[in-house]
Amino acid sequence: MAIDYTKRPSSTPPAAGTTGGGVSLSKVTLTKSAPSVSLTKRGGTGGQLRVNLQWSAGEQKGRGGLFGKRRGSSIDLDLACLWEFSDGSKGVVQALGNAFQAPYQGPPIIRLDGDDRSGSAAGGENMFIDLSRVDEIRRILVFAFIYEGTPNWAGADGVVTLYPASGPEIEVRLDEHDTGSPTCVIAMLENQGGEMVVRREVRYIRGGQADVDDAYGWGMEWARGRK
Repeated sequence: MAIDYTKRPSSTPPAAGTTGGGVSLSKVTLTKSAPSVSLTKRGGTGGQLRVNLQWSAGEQKGRGGLFGKRRGSSIDLDLACLWEFSDGSKGVVQALGNAFQAPYQGPPIIRLDGDDRSGSAAGGENMFIDLSRVDEIRRILVFAFIYEGTPNWAGADGVVTLYPASGPEIEVRLDEHDTGSPTCVIAMLENQGGEMVVRREVRYIRGGQADVDDAYGWGMEWARGRK
């Protein structure tokens, strides 16, 4: 199939990994009511930011679980991003079309470590963003799409976790579902006057990459592709 492109009583000691106020120091979960966080203010810029996608490969009776086996083949859920750099250049990083890094020439600012075609890999899919080069980044839109199979995001139980070089990890759960949409826009990373901010999106798109582009005004031209 081709796709275009958080007050604890003072007498109670804080739990491990939290402050006395009960706020986790090890993880920040972005929600509708608290959708954004500054990597810069939390000391998360500099070094490599790892963006990890995990999903369930659970099975069901009959034809097989949507994110397990289906007609003898595994469902293929892909991690990707649209990017725009400070020099005006823009593009996509994804397994489709072998666009595994950006820029396409020279040392990458963004790169994918590979393509898990079944959801069975212990490490999931990972994207690395070099935040030591934050001045070169204007915005990065992280999304996932189902390359093969009928959309079933509820069954997938997907979660994306951002692991900065320092500071707490940042979690975005794909806990809103649209069974008619093969694509889910997960988060926007945006340089706001030198401050790198992560904003939760969890927005489902009834289409592919070109439709994500249209929804966020990226302004690129698209052609159908395969991997």
